[in-house]
Amino acid sequence: MSNAEQARRARLASMVGTTIEWYDYFLYGTASALIFAPQFFPDLSPTAGKLAAFATLAIGFVARPLGGVLMGHFGDRIGRKSMLVFSLLVMGCSTMAIGLLPNYHAWGAWAPLALVLCRVLQGISAGGEWGGAALMAVEHAPRNRRGLFGSYAQIGTPLGMVLSTLVFLAVRGATSAEQFAAWGWRVPFLLSIVLVLLGLYIRLRVVESPVFAEVRERRARLPVAKVLRHQPKALLVATGTFVGNNTLGYIFMVYLVSYSVDEAGLGQQTALVNLLLGSVAWLALTPLFGGLSDRIGRRNVYLLGSALNLLWAFPLFWLIDTRAALMVLLAQVVYLVGVAATYAPQAALFTELFRPEWRYSGASLSYSLGAVLGGGFAPIICTALFGHFGTTAAISGYVVVVNLISLAAIAAIPRHLGKPARHRDPAAV
Repeated sequence: MSNAEQARRARLASMVGTTIEWYDYFLYGTASALIFAPQFFPDLSPTAGKLAAFATLAIGFVARPLGGVLMGHFGDRIGRKSMLVFSLLVMGCSTMAIGLLPNYHAWGAWAPLALVLCRVLQGISAGGEWGGAALMAVEHAPRNRRGLFGSYAQIGTPLGMVLSTLVFLAVRGATSAEQFAAWGWRVPFLLSIVLVLLGLYIRLRVVESPVFAEVRERRARLPVAKVLRHQPKALLVATGTFVGNNTLGYIFMVYLVSYSVDEAGLGQQTALVNLLLGSVAWLALTPLFGGLSDRIGRRNVYLLGSALNLLWAFPLFWLIDTRAALMVLLAQVVYLVGVAATYAPQAALFTELFRPEWRYSGASLSYSLGAVLGGGFAPIICTALFGHFGTTAAISGYVVVVNLISLAAIAAIPRHLGKPARHRDPAAV
């Protein structure tokens, strides 16, 4: 098989695999915004029930560093490919289990406990999935196209959101409100098995990363310890760049759905359509910004996206509060330009920041920690801020703060990363 064919398969496997992973993961986010409170926390008030549902969402993020450490260790020790297959199986099985769970009325307190266990397994899978997918795409890429190749792993996020939203919309449109609450919400979770089988077929046909093959003889015995000892700055930079992006991503994917329905007065169908169209815009922008990072550098693309994120923090909710569906869509699409710009170069950036002997561990741990500090608690924080202050200005202020945190990390990104320059990439083999 030619190198070009290997690279094509690696890109496809990264994109398809992350799409399936995030389809499963985002189903949970949408369901936590729309259905889990009455299903698993019926005895709580509407606000308390929503906070409880969002708390189970956050638990998955807390579990992600564990997945990052475990799968990063074995990904650096035995290879990227095996961990990608393992993560897909764990995510698929836990997602199907959610679709089969009895609710609180049928199972009592065991129901939310089982939901939390499934969410923990999803978190462990997600913690190790992204690092392997990103490395497989970037390590097969020519040096001057790492940003573009790496964006295929990033495409899986909005594409997974598109698929999960389409399925939710289709099931919601085909059932009455009573049917959807009784059994319809389970269908998207159960359909995950079809996508998992497709993903396994594609991933099993991919060859191992050529970079891993080259460093196999000098593998680290405890790769995560090597990251902490030899590259703590890279870990901090990578984690910090993801905090703001992940916070904004989960505000869009979870909180804005809830806010649009409960506060802005849009119907569930309209909110889901806006979520779908916004995700399509995010999907289209990702390879554009990934390719741009190969021409002007990772740091410059991050700065561009962060500037827009800061400028749009307040107009986002001003437009949503008009309660006009088109204005809400416009608010979300502009918002997602900044999100895409700070997400598209991530696979290439994280790969370039860490030495190949412990790259899987470094990338996975950074990604997981950034998710915990960022998106994991974003829906809870937004709900609490709005509940306490009664205004979206508090949420906009929160968006500004997390973006300023990420800007500090972005400023520390080496200027030459991604640029076609005379500089030698110190992390390259």
